[in-house]
Amino acid sequence: MPSPNVVETARLILRPPTEADRDAWVRLHRDARTYWHAPHAMSQSDADAAAFLERTLAHWEEHGFGFWMAQDRETGEVVGVCGLKDTEGVFLNLYYRLVFAGLGHGLGREMSRASAAHALEFLPALPVRALVKEVNTPSLRTALGTGFERVGTRVLHDDLPDEPPSTVFEAPRVEAVTAFDAATREQVLDLWVRTNDAGGSVGFLPGAARERVDAALTEHETSMSSGSTVAVLLRSSADDRVVGTSFLVQGSNPLLDHTRTVYRVMTDPDRRGQNLGRLLMAATHRVAREAGVEILTLGVRSGSGLSRFYAGSGYTESGRVLGAIRVAPGDERDDIILTRRLDDRTLTPDARG
Repeated sequence: MPSPNVVETARLILRPPTEADRDAWVRLHRDARTYWHAPHAMSQSDADAAAFLERTLAHWEEHGFGFWMAQDRETGEVVGVCGLKDTEGVFLNLYYRLVFAGLGHGLGREMSRASAAHALEFLPALPVRALVKEVNTPSLRTALGTGFERVGTRVLHDDLPDEPPSTVFEAPRVEAVTAFDAATREQVLDLWVRTNDAGGSVGFLPGAARERVDAALTEHETSMSSGSTVAVLLRSSADDRVVGTSFLVQGSNPLLDHTRTVYRVMTDPDRRGQNLGRLLMAATHRVAREAGVEILTLGVRSGSGLSRFYAGSGYTESGRVLGAIRVAPGDERDDIILTRRLDDRTLTPDARG
């Protein structure tokens, strides 16, 4: 499946720019109020801003992705630009800019999170980075809230002679494995125990003994060694630690070879609120799609709020077993089955019943 050109978020429609967007693009890149942290970075003339649009259109033509126009879902008004650019085949550069009236409403974080997840799921397997000046505190918070970490600094081509370099923020990298080395296994086990103790729905109740979790991990490893399971890892861009894990499991029925079940979706509890869950799902989809998988299913416990999270990653409810999960005496939850197609088809019931 090619990278979709249009992406929707809770409040925005992200779509490729066209020549019809020229006036909006120029206004956006000529508003000095949004360049308070680096006035020299603003397009110095309408012609310069228009040339930026031309380069953006050319990038779309060459690569099939690039910077989107961000439209308000309700009004259709253009509220900004966001997306990713291939930088000399070395990394994907995350960029966003909002109209002045759009500042301070969380739109930058919304579009940055969507852009980063889109990159991990669909775009070339290059590092995903954001270059931010430390003086630009709102953009620093956005980068961290998108799941990025500081990995270094970089001097930009338009920096002033005495200007500090930009901080380089980078998204976690994706890894698919069928066996763990000792260090990785310990990190996955530790992540599972901490996720469980933080209340995550990962097969145990909080406080479960580490030995029980270890035994469950060994079962996954046995399945991995047989070729029926792949572990998807998110590794920290700063220190290579495992900060997210899921397992893609193939069933034994050959009629279901085009499907996989997703188990044990876990992200670092210490980094909650930093978009890691969405990035992990994007990584899981990427690995599954590259293996030719067409349909993913997963189960969640009712009352956990997870259905809403997975809906944001494209999953819909396809069934539930009422009262199947007994959390405690008198506390029975539904086992909800969620499904997502990874191809371009829509989930529809078979009319033959």
